[in-house]
Amino acid sequence: QVQLVESGGGAVQAGGSLRLSCAASGRTFSSYAMGWVRQAPGKDRECLATINWINDNTYYAASVKGRFTISRDDAKNTAYLQIYSLKPEDTAVYYCAAALRGPWPSTRANEYDYWGQGTQVTVSS
Repeated sequence: QVQLVESGGGAVQAGGSLRLSCAASGRTFSSYAMGWVRQAPGKDRECLATINWINDNTYYAASVKGRFTISRDDAKNTAYLQIYSLKPEDTAVYYCAAALRGPWPSTRANEYDYWGQGTQVTVSS
């Protein structure tokens, strides 16, 4: 079992930055991949980025590459998503998720085994 709790969301103006955090507990944090997924109103979940547990390799969706940075601190059992140059279209609920089974990279929502409750990000123009 893995429990995930996100934090760091909020309301920001376009062009600003945010760092989302995901605190994990339960199974050894350094044994699974972590990912960030968002869901905007009326849209499907979109997998944004993932980082593996072996060598911290990362993968980004083309839509966010260059603006989003995923990282993890195994000593703190925490994953992060740094978002730069926020746009109104980034408005969504952001979820962190854990992928215990693979594949690598996990680019579909159904490839993740555990989810946090989500944190709202709202970007105004």
